[in-house]
Amino acid sequence: MAKVRIWILIVTLLILGATSCSRDRRPLDARLHAALSDGLRKYDVKGASAALIFPDQSVRLVVSGISHDTVPIRPGMLFAIGSITKNVVAALVLQLVEEGALSLEDPLNKWLPAYPKVDGAITIRQLLAHTSGIYMFWENQQIWEDLKKYRDRVFAPEEVLAYLKEPHFPPGKGFRYSNTNYLLLAMIITRATGSSLSAELRRRFWQPQGLANSYLSMEEQIPDRLAHVWGDNFDNDGSFRDITYLPRVSHESITYGSAGLFMTAEDLARWCHLLFEGKVLKPSSLKEMMTIGKGGYGLGVEARVFRRGLMSREKAIGHGGGNIGTMAYMWYLPEHRTSIVLMINAFNGKCINYIAKQLVTITVEHLSSRNSK
Repeated sequence: MAKVRIWILIVTLLILGATSCSRDRRPLDARLHAALSDGLRKYDVKGASAALIFPDQSVRLVVSGISHDTVPIRPGMLFAIGSITKNVVAALVLQLVEEGALSLEDPLNKWLPAYPKVDGAITIRQLLAHTSGIYMFWENQQIWEDLKKYRDRVFAPEEVLAYLKEPHFPPGKGFRYSNTNYLLLAMIITRATGSSLSAELRRRFWQPQGLANSYLSMEEQIPDRLAHVWGDNFDNDGSFRDITYLPRVSHESITYGSAGLFMTAEDLARWCHLLFEGKVLKPSSLKEMMTIGKGGYGLGVEARVFRRGLMSREKAIGHGGGNIGTMAYMWYLPEHRTSIVLMINAFNGKCINYIAKQLVTITVEHLSSRNSK
């Protein structure tokens, strides 16, 4: 028994010591910048942009590294946000449900014609939650070959659906993440509104909320403020080069409602904060969105837990995404009413996860120390 008490005491002292040693007395901005720089250096990524919004609505913008040549990353640079687009599209669908234009239980065949390998009985709710079972078009190697073969060609949604194979399971009988779900949702939105996806996003979200740095690829002209992106342009040749202006029309045309948005870190953080603070959807709709089901997924949102040391965990809700030569994270910490957005200009999951964990830790420590004063 005495030995057990001694070990408990040792472990406790180690934890307390680690906590004490981990306290960083540098100003918040310096700590945030160091976190970005550390991750970029560790994983050999060129640049990063981050934005944080705190409960008092104060905003911190942090950048590190370069876009290209000697041009530094700047807060006003645009990044492709990849699958975080799904969160915005889901919010638009839920607004249409609030207006009575759609129902979450509407079947696909109420809005769209029949397509091979797509069950017309699948509901809008199942599309939003990735419980439709529909095949993910990216999983068909032929689409990759065709995108590379015809890089300057626009692929219409109906053409993309031609790459589908048999469903993975009957509707509602499982969870499998599939961009096809949000391609179909974008098509339903255009049918229900008689408008384009980009026009509805601008009318409903960007203009009313003052988010002037948000653009849908292929439907809108994206300003020449892009953070340059680095990779191999999906050639799988092991190269790592500036691929920003290489032909990519075919790929961009396919992203559409599943991954087509470009935003600055600040605009995405403001979107995140507005949404999860209840400024975009009615409380009942936001509750629907944030109800986590199969696969740790709600309606256009992912749930995640960040571990901070041995004893602490931070719950987060939001979404991650990637595109050609870029990755992005958008997380809201409900217990701290704080939003964190991070973007890097390479497709490197280890890098973005490493930095994101540090940003969460620094943020929570900052808020805790501020609240204790």
